[in-house]
Amino acid sequence: MDIALITAGQMYRYYLRRVVVGDGRRPARTPLRQAQEEAGVPAGRWMGRGLEVLDLAAGDVVTEAQLRHLFGEGRHPHADRIEADELVAGKKPAAARRAGALGRRVKVTGVDLVFRPQPTLTLLWALGDEETRRAIEAAHERAIAVVLAWIEDEAALIRLGAQGVYRVRPPHGLVAARYRHYEARSGMPLLHDHLLLSVKALRPDGKWGSMHSEVLYENAVAASALYNEIVMAEACEVLGMASEPRTVTAGRRPVMEVAGVPHELIRWTARRSDQIAACRAELEHEYVTAVDDDGTPRFLPVVSERARAKLNRIAAKMTRPPKQKTRPLAHLRAWWKASAILTSGVAADVINSLLEHARAATAAIRARVATVVDVALAAVDVTAMVFVMNGGGWFHRRHLLAEARRHLALVLRGRRREPGLDEAIVDAALATYCLDISEPKTLRGRMPAYRLYTTRWSLADLKPDRRPPTTPSDQQPPADSETSAARPAGLEPGEWEIPRVPSQYERAALAAAVVREKLRTTVTARGRAYDVIAHQQAAMPEQLLAPSATDPEHGDQEPESGPREAIDLTALRALRDSRTDVEALDLTAERLRHLEDAFTAAADQAHATMDRTADQDDSDAVQLARQDDQRTLRPHPPGPHRGREAGH
Repeated sequence: MDIALITAGQMYRYYLRRVVVGDGRRPARTPLRQAQEEAGVPAGRWMGRGLEVLDLAAGDVVTEAQLRHLFGEGRHPHADRIEADELVAGKKPAAARRAGALGRRVKVTGVDLVFRPQPTLTLLWALGDEETRRAIEAAHERAIAVVLAWIEDEAALIRLGAQGVYRVRPPHGLVAARYRHYEARSGMPLLHDHLLLSVKALRPDGKWGSMHSEVLYENAVAASALYNEIVMAEACEVLGMASEPRTVTAGRRPVMEVAGVPHELIRWTARRSDQIAACRAELEHEYVTAVDDDGTPRFLPVVSERARAKLNRIAAKMTRPPKQKTRPLAHLRAWWKASAILTSGVAADVINSLLEHARAATAAIRARVATVVDVALAAVDVTAMVFVMNGGGWFHRRHLLAEARRHLALVLRGRRREPGLDEAIVDAALATYCLDISEPKTLRGRMPAYRLYTTRWSLADLKPDRRPPTTPSDQQPPADSETSAARPAGLEPGEWEIPRVPSQYERAALAAAVVREKLRTTVTARGRAYDVIAHQQAAMPEQLLAPSATDPEHGDQEPESGPREAIDLTALRALRDSRTDVEALDLTAERLRHLEDAFTAAADQAHATMDRTADQDDSDAVQLARQDDQRTLRPHPPGPHRGREAGH
């Protein structure tokens, strides 16, 4: 899910001319509905719980006048009718215009949320039969509705009082207009919807206010994780498929895709990605070879993850092609299938039976991986990942929520989850493994969403550096480094292979693996048995699982009965030794021992806490740690502002 602001002038210049007609160019003086029919895209539809107060209904067609009033001027969608009624009643023009207003005029009138399914779902939608297409579209719409409902309940805030010091939830919900598009700028299939969310909402006192767009940006990652989880689960349940983790970029978090869809088809749709990657490589070369007027290199000869992200955005803008003329979906689907058969390198019978291949892969995954979700153990995984991923070890509740949704998507492999399971994982993590270190001085800081947390354990020796290690004054790598050995003599900076600063995800994945390893010995907690092996097996990517006895490399071993066990610390060290990117983290044996000891202490403390609370309450509800325990474990951290400075 992407997010962008909508301003009053932008609504006229961009959205009313292009977005509402499928990203094509709308001919001048052409009625909106006629332009949509010529472009072959459906009309926009209203969504949200706040439609009733604006005299709208869910599913109604969005007219051009309604869009212009609500998003272009911040007024009532039926402002023309309201003003006409007021004038007939004898009101002055100024008073009639005020009657059609929704509070004060604002510059930002809405937020554009763009939802797109995973590439493998888009391929099944584009190349499958009509039944498959309708099922994926229904899952897509269901996921958008779930995310919008979550935003209305948890992420939307209206500012009140001087300088917006008070913040309340919109009791009547929000209003949004949804527009569907079928293709990318490159002409490849790309099912996506633009959800134009109005910032206008009715306050509890009956007056109109404006939603705080900054809060939506803060919760965008959690909303995106929810959409990715729901759309995959809905489509897989209906079509009988399963998902699997796939690594797209080395060192980055794997994404969940439909199992059984060939990678070559994903590459067939990735023309824009190839163009961006080629342009980014040129920009990286310019980055490391940039010099000042005196010939001194301007930057270090290493491209950090943050710098690479900025260069990637620049490359995306530089290679952005012009929009093509839109075509009806039936024509697009026929052209996509013909192009895939001719140019993708995948056999025609595979393309014509993608769903059958996905279902065959699903059977293998269901037989090999158990979809086990244990709230207590999932809380450990989520907390460890968030702690390492956030520099300095400080985080908010929304970070845990986003990670919990990613964890559920990885564990369940395309199955639906119980409502509220993500919230239960976050509550368990906060109660057992996190410390509240907030020092709120404002009303905003006292809100639960803005409480600041850290973990009960300390892994200071594994904190990632903000900058790569410094090099000598001549900007040359150390003589004993691999970069120096691989660099031929006489080459300038940028003419050898540019090293990559390891990502925080690699560090977090190793930390979470050690946590799961330490909890393998857990037998009971709260009077019930944990299936720790099955939980690890479900929560861990396939490349981290121990090889089965039937693998070719282990053909001399006797097959063992029972479930497939997860890695131990020996296998973790072997993983570190076998991957160059992980080796760069400098996780020595001593540091691994520090990591093991820290999580051992945290697990022992958690078990002791659960043993005490098990005698007090036999229910399955998560219990908070006692206040005296929190005082004992609290390490006297600095305040929120000083804590953030310490992370830099």
